[in-house]
Amino acid sequence: MIWEALGSASLGLALALAATRRFPERLPDRRLVLSTGPVAALVGGLISHIVLGPGHAPANLCVSLGVSAALLSLLLRDAPGRRQWRKDTLRATPAPRTAQPRLRRQAPARPSASYGPR
Repeated sequence: MIWEALGSASLGLALALAATRRFPERLPDRRLVLSTGPVAALVGGLISHIVLGPGHAPANLCVSLGVSAALLSLLLRDAPGRRQWRKDTLRATPAPRTAQPRLRRQAPARPSASYGPR
């Protein structure tokens, strides 16, 4: 169990280091990323060890790597240059016209005289 925990933590740390090198402008503070990776991997490894039981070390490591990647992907955000480009292109393109005619709003129905006492 201790070797699985150390393996999970080291895989999570390696994935976090790779993410900080690959996407430095798209991630928040480096300390947050480097702590999220191993902790997520440990939690994923613990959950998979509880579910699968002992003797499934490769599967536990794969699950811990997947959980760590999923939580690190939640920290990603858009690059600053791409966001501005999207806004400019959305403003420049006109809205497409639909082929269906617009329906007019109907006036609310008036209550008839048959309702109520006579």
